[in-house]
Amino acid sequence: MLGKLPSSIGHALKNVRPGLERLIYADAALDAPEIIRVESVAFDDNEAIPPLFSADGEGESPPLRWRGVPDGAAGIVLVVEDADSPTPAPFIHALAIKTPASDDDLIPGALTRKSAAATEGLLLGRNSLMQASWTPPDPPPGHGPHRYVFEIYAIDHIPELNEPPGKKEILKILRGHTLAKGCMIGIYERNA
Repeated sequence: MLGKLPSSIGHALKNVRPGLERLIYADAALDAPEIIRVESVAFDDNEAIPPLFSADGEGESPPLRWRGVPDGAAGIVLVVEDADSPTPAPFIHALAIKTPASDDDLIPGALTRKSAAATEGLLLGRNSLMQASWTPPDPPPGHGPHRYVFEIYAIDHIPELNEPPGKKEILKILRGHTLAKGCMIGIYERNA
């Protein structure tokens, strides 16, 4: 979608970025120990996301792994946000809740296909496009590098949900119930 924009628009919007301080991860109400290690076998922290996992490739969600979930956790909340989207707030690429809470690994595509999500024990939430799915990295050409933040939260209870949660519902779930958190950053850029 954004990859089709002329690079002149990306250059014009180069300084329009919400930043890391606008992420859900930076919410002061989510003050929890940062003890969960988040990793991917596809890329290292603060390194490039392979094009395979972007809108320029297959567009599947990358494999993820997290370790260090504390005892007493009832579930895991996964959030993927673009801290550098040319929007007032970070663009949410994926929201999901996983039960039971434990150290775990997600297969490639787990956030992309509902069948894979169900196999992985995930309830997908609504991203910024209002879809219960993964939206792959798709930065405007010429906008510069984008930081995609893969956030994991261990929570102490799972609420009953009648529909896929959006950002507001996820924040309600996290506030006052986050036991621990962790994140990793992947970088993706379209040059022009």
